[in-house]
Amino acid sequence: MMRVMSIVLASSVCLASLARAQEPQQSQPQTEVQTATALTDSPAPAASAPAAAPRTPVVVRDRSNIDMAKEYLIGPEDVLDVTVWKNCPDLCRTVPVRPDGKVSLPLVNDVQAAGLTPMDLRRQLTEHLSEFIPTPEVSVIVREVHNFKVAIVGAVKMPGDYELKSPATVLELLARAQGLTEFADRNRIVVLRQNGSTTTRIPFNYGKVAKGRDQDNFYVRAGDIIVVP
Repeated sequence: MMRVMSIVLASSVCLASLARAQEPQQSQPQTEVQTATALTDSPAPAASAPAAAPRTPVVVRDRSNIDMAKEYLIGPEDVLDVTVWKNCPDLCRTVPVRPDGKVSLPLVNDVQAAGLTPMDLRRQLTEHLSEFIPTPEVSVIVREVHNFKVAIVGAVKMPGDYELKSPATVLELLARAQGLTEFADRNRIVVLRQNGSTTTRIPFNYGKVAKGRDQDNFYVRAGDIIVVP
């Protein structure tokens, strides 16, 4: 009897050992499946948006330092035709340049125009619009010129501001002012030209120019003031 009970007890111990040995083998696949499922369900990292191309810095130049006979700079009161190919009439406008030197256009809002050439403004608008339209084709045309003004003061018959549409010399401006008065000092005429924060005095000898010294008859620039004492 004792022998039988020993055999039964030994058999029970063996069966219990076999059961414990089989438990890790069955749970291991379940853990691997859960890990694989977690990796599959985890969201993929979001792709970063492409960085916008840097814009070309806008270089605004002073019109008083530019020879308008060689290069034209847009100025306040000018009227511009801005056309975006295949986007008219939504983005095509005829706009005046405001006193602060800017123009207002759809999508890009306020853009600096004064102190730029038409090609400079075209390049700037193209860069701004490329954020909304793929490869925009922009054209800028100066419809009306109003910023090229020269003042004449002193002993002339018609002093005042003169708006120029084309390059002109000092003698031509004096002719527009109907000439000098009889009390004018012809040899002490000066042209005041603003260069940044300084003012340059350029002498103009009317007598020498009248005698044929054409080299002394120079072109005026926007903002010049001709003073006839």
